[in-house]
Amino acid sequence: MALAAKLQLRQSQSLVMTPQLMQSIRLLQFTHTELEHFIDEEIERNPLLERAEPQDDAASDQAQKLDVEPQASADGDWFENEAGWSAEAISEKLDTSLENLFPDDPGTSERLGPDLTAQWKSASGSGGSSSEGLDAGDMAASGITLRDHVGEQVALAFIDPVARLIAGELADGLDETGYVRADLAEIATRLGTDEVAVGKVLAVCQTFEPAGLFARDLAECLSLQLAVRDRLDPAMKALVANLELLARRDFQTLKRLCGVDEEDLLDMLAEIRALDPRPGMAFSGGASDAIVADVEVRAANDGSWTVELNAETLPRVLVDHIYFAQVSPHAKNQAEKDFLAECLQNANWLTRSLDQRAKTILKVASEIVRQQDAFLVHGVRQLKPLNLRTVADAIGMHESTVSRVTANKYMLTPRGVFELRYFFTASIAASGGGDAHSSEAVRDRIKQMIDEEKPVDVLSDDAIVDMLRESGVDIARRTVAKYREGMNIPSSVQRRREKRALASAGR
Repeated sequence: MALAAKLQLRQSQSLVMTPQLMQSIRLLQFTHTELEHFIDEEIERNPLLERAEPQDDAASDQAQKLDVEPQASADGDWFENEAGWSAEAISEKLDTSLENLFPDDPGTSERLGPDLTAQWKSASGSGGSSSEGLDAGDMAASGITLRDHVGEQVALAFIDPVARLIAGELADGLDETGYVRADLAEIATRLGTDEVAVGKVLAVCQTFEPAGLFARDLAECLSLQLAVRDRLDPAMKALVANLELLARRDFQTLKRLCGVDEEDLLDMLAEIRALDPRPGMAFSGGASDAIVADVEVRAANDGSWTVELNAETLPRVLVDHIYFAQVSPHAKNQAEKDFLAECLQNANWLTRSLDQRAKTILKVASEIVRQQDAFLVHGVRQLKPLNLRTVADAIGMHESTVSRVTANKYMLTPRGVFELRYFFTASIAASGGGDAHSSEAVRDRIKQMIDEEKPVDVLSDDAIVDMLRESGVDIARRTVAKYREGMNIPSSVQRRREKRALASAGR
């Protein structure tokens, strides 16, 4: 068959991603801070755009009501919230990793027994501040770095140029937690001095504020803070020197080594808890940004839920048609006319895109509230399994649109602030063939079972599986283990060892 070149005409339809359409898609997944930054750039680029004056009722007209009948419906500490009460690794990692001293999960202290738990939870002091004259929040917000703060004290503490040089080298070796990670012998060799001189300078630096700076390990950090408080007596020295026993909950041995009774040990633990294990962190990164909810859910007077957009997260822009009418007749050439026409088109498109974004967020949030009404009324145990497709089908949108809308958006509910994606959980089948269970609700059940277990009857993963199946949850043992590990709850073997140590300490 001969090959020949020829022309063919064909008509077809296809979706084309225009720049405006791509912009609308991007706006959907922006957080409110990213959106603010994007709008600032657009206003700077487009002379026809301007911000609208804030109005108190900016989002009130977006409210929607759902026909739902609602019913009546702690600060942690650093011993609880830091990761890692691993007895197996504590002895070899204690000097190099702070995190290994502290509990795996915030619920660990609840399993310590009534006396120790009460003391663990309540302690005098300022919640971890090691110096009365310094406020961690103020230091972080002021933008002062750890190096700057230490440098000021070095300039005041040392007159001798050599000592000041050594102190500067030590300060350069501080990590973000305020610990000296550099080797003193290496510093001495590098500066052409002896290790004794470096040690003397280090001793002076360890008196700097906040107390605990320039420590070489956790024990030294705590000792420096206790010395400032005049609490580094022999008993406390013994406790700080045996932190690995504290990690293993070996309270019986600690009482013997410290030469104290149970009441004194409880007081000492409270003092340890009130210290700051990472004093340098007050200078790192600045203050944390507060989460601002994009959607607010309230119980209405008529018994329904009111879903509203948060006006603070809805930047409003206006198109200045008056300015366009003034300048367009004075366009000198076609390029200027095209520029003004493009600015007007982009401005109109942006305002429509922002309006569509707000409506889409509200529509998705309203459907989530409708689907998860039982959660709002009764709590996490009533959280329903939910996926993106279910919401997308209910509101007539594509699944990818729902995914973009729920990314990094937050909802304020009577039960707290939740990311929108929190409400989308996997489904776990019911053993009796009834309604499926949410994976988040099952996690909560597992945590409660372990929290309520008795010291003489620690629940294994298999026992938890049996209990869940009796309550209608069809779940595998490996799934229970995965959920337990995800909540940083130790295995039954480790929990049993801890409870035995507590029982021995109580005798």
